[in-house]
Amino acid sequence: MNVTLPQTHIEDLVTKVLINRCITPSDQQFLKCALLYKDSLKEHERILIERVFYGIRHGLLEILESTSV
Repeated sequence: MNVTLPQTHIEDLVTKVLINRCITPSDQQFLKCALLYKDSLKEHERILIERVFYGIRHGLLEILESTSV
C-alpha cells in the first residue's frame, strides 16, 4: 500500500510542537501513524518525527490533556 502523507503538514506540526514544547494526543497519534508508513516519509520527515518522540520520552515535551493550544 502506497500512502502519501502531506509533507508540509508534518513539518508545520513538528515546528508547532517544538516551539510550544507540548503536543496534543491527536497530533501524537498522527505522528505515530506517519511512522507506520515510513516508506512514504522522506528522511528529514522521519528525523523530525523522531525528535518529537525523543522529546516526549525525555520529558522535554508535555502531552496535553485537551486539544487546545
